[in-house]
Amino acid sequence: MKKNPSHRNSIVALKRIEGQVRGIQKMIEDRKYCIDILNQIHAAKGALGRVEEKILEKHFQNCVAEAVKGSSEKKKRQKLDEVLNLIRQTRQG
Repeated sequence: MKKNPSHRNSIVALKRIEGQVRGIQKMIEDRKYCIDILNQIHAAKGALGRVEEKILEKHFQNCVAEAVKGSSEKKKRQKLDEVLNLIRQTRQG
């Protein structure tokens, strides 16, 4: 099966983030300066947020758009409920 380029890009970004997290662990083990550690944590969170945004954008462009164009009211409601629940979780988290 041929992989979607956006999926490939997300995997590459997540592997980079994984490396960042390992680097943060090493910084803590090596008792590096707290502000330096916090800056690295902030960078990793930002990178993870960008991956999240790209996946959400693709979800809207594909899954949600397909459901809204379709005739199934149940599927439309389901996709909209999924997005609303995600927004609620984000606001609470």
